Amino acid sequence: MSQPSEVSPSPAGVIPEYGADERKFLLQLAHESIAASLQRREPALLTPSSHLCEPRGVFTTLYLDSRLRGCVGYPSAMLPLYRATIETARAAAFEDPRFAPVTLAEAGEIEISLSVLSRLIPITPGEIQIGVHGLVISDGERRGLLLPQVPVEHRWDRTTFLEQTCMKAGLPLDAWRSGARIEGFTAEVFGDVE
Repeated sequence: MSQPSEVSPSPAGVIPEYGADERKFLLQLAHESIAASLQRREPALLTPSSHLCEPRGVFTTLYLDSRLRGCVGYPSAMLPLYRATIETARAAAFEDPRFAPVTLAEAGEIEISLSVLSRLIPITPGEIQIGVHGLVISDGERRGLLLPQVPVEHRWDRTTFLEQTCMKAGLPLDAWRSGARIEGFTAEVFGDVE
């Protein structure tokens, strides 16, 4: 995942769908959902636009001192975007098994990045564009997802990106060559620091 200072308005080739006010609203909503959980209160009522009520997949990534502090998301459009943002922000702060839950002291320092996903479409290895496509590779119950910014940050080529997505799914590195399903998506990425 990119650090906040490296987050671009969107990966190359992705036309922004969300305006500055909508981006600000979603980021404010993510911060508010974390603060409300820590303070054991209901989140402040914020009224989303109809555009933000459309179902979309989204990943919320948290950073503290420019280091990854949590990342959780929904790859599919299961909920309205504003609601998915609330839920993934809370989950990134308190349920990412790689990290201890965010503390009240940390909450004011957390920087948030949101990745709003397009729908998943089947993609061939030759169609994958580094920095444009994110990947989902699945086989049976196993499924791995990597966002478009991940291979850019790690300077991976296409083969390494495919292998690392297989590894994330708990599959053999070459599963993408032997029948695993490969799906691609784009993401509009924006955050507190742009």
